[in-house]
Amino acid sequence: MVAWQKSSYSGTASNCLNIAAVEDGTVRLRESDDPDTVLVVAPASLRALLAAIRSHRHRHQLR
Repeated sequence: MVAWQKSSYSGTASNCLNIAAVEDGTVRLRESDDPDTVLVVAPASLRALLAAIRSHRHRHQLR
């Protein structure tokens, strides 16, 4: 069984990002409006993606 958590950034909207850490060491992401579609990633890959997003956002805020 996967214990999904709603992102704290989702607020009260119905289209929320859900995340779950799974016993096999992967992280799973899904959109609450389409819960049957699940993205499975390694934690290191998700960290790298988030770091790239933060870096990109930071570079554009400096302009």
